[in-house]
Amino acid sequence: MIEVEGLTRKYGDLVAVDDVSFSIGKGEVVGLLGHNGAGKTTIMRMLTGYIEPTEGSVVIDGMPLSEARLGIQRKLGYLSENAPLYPDMSVVRYLEYVADLRGVPRAGRPAVLRRALERTWLLDRALDPVGTLSKGYKQRLGVAQAIVHEPEILILDEPTNGLDPTQIFQMRSLVRGLSENATIIVSTHILQEVEAVCERVIIMVQGRIAVDARMSELQQSHRLVVGLGNPSDDAPERLREIPGVAEVLPAEGPRGESYGLELDAPMDEVAPSVAREAVERGWDLYRMSEEARTLESVFREVGEGGGHDG
Repeated sequence: MIEVEGLTRKYGDLVAVDDVSFSIGKGEVVGLLGHNGAGKTTIMRMLTGYIEPTEGSVVIDGMPLSEARLGIQRKLGYLSENAPLYPDMSVVRYLEYVADLRGVPRAGRPAVLRRALERTWLLDRALDPVGTLSKGYKQRLGVAQAIVHEPEILILDEPTNGLDPTQIFQMRSLVRGLSENATIIVSTHILQEVEAVCERVIIMVQGRIAVDARMSELQQSHRLVVGLGNPSDDAPERLREIPGVAEVLPAEGPRGESYGLELDAPMDEVAPSVAREAVERGWDLYRMSEEARTLESVFREVGEGGGHDG
C-alpha cells in the first residue's frame, strides 16, 4: 500500500529525515514513534505531499507521489499536529466545507457528515462555533475532518493531544474501528498510545529508523530473572556456565540476590537447567520469571539524546 525508499529531507545543512525506507501493507496500523524532533512530522508531511523530499521516493497504492499527487491525496485523510480549523464556522459547516473540498457527492453528504460527527462524539456540538470548542473537542473535529471522506489511508499526528482519559479511550476505540477499512499511521511520542492501537512500530532516532518491528516481536523477552535466597559467592559464574546463558547481570529483587540472565537459547530450554543448578548447589530458589519487555524498555534500549527539528 505504501512504499518509501531512501526518503531524505534537508533544510539547508540540517538533515531532518535521513535515508528512510519502509513499506506498509494494506490494513496495517503502524505507530511512528520518537521524541519531539525525531523526524516523524517531516515524514508524514512528505507522505501526504505537503512537502517534497530532497531525495527518495514515495509510492502509494502503486502510484508514485511525484506523478500522481492529487490522486493519492484523494485516498488520504490527514490529522496534522495543529489541525487548521476556522473558528467562525460551526462544526457541521466546517465539516461540510471539508467534504466539499474532498469531493464527497452532495446527494450522500448529510449521511456522511452525520457519520463523521457520531464517530467523533461531536453530534451534540454540531451547531457550535468552532472557536468556542475546548482543545479536546477541537482535536475531535480534527479527526472528523480527516475521516469525513472515508479515506483508504489515514495519517494521524498526535491524535490524543489535549484529550482527557475518557476521550483517549474513545479515540483508541475509534482508531481500532477505522482500521477495519483503512491503513493507518499514528505518530506520537506517547508509548501507551502505540501499545494500545498499533500492531507494528517504527521508532525514529535523529531522522533515521532505529527499530521497525511488529509489537509481538518487540515484546518477546530474552531475559530470565532469577532470585536466590542463599547463593554461593560463585553463583554468577555457575549460572553463566549453564548452556543457553550468554550473560549474568545484577537485577533488582525483594530479597536475597537477584540476577538477570541474558539468553541465547529458548526460555523453556534454559529455565529447567537453572532450576536444577539451584537445587544441586543448595540455593534457595524463590523466583524465576521471564522479564516483561515493554515498548518503554525497547525505547530506552534504542536511546535518543536529542534530534533534529522534525
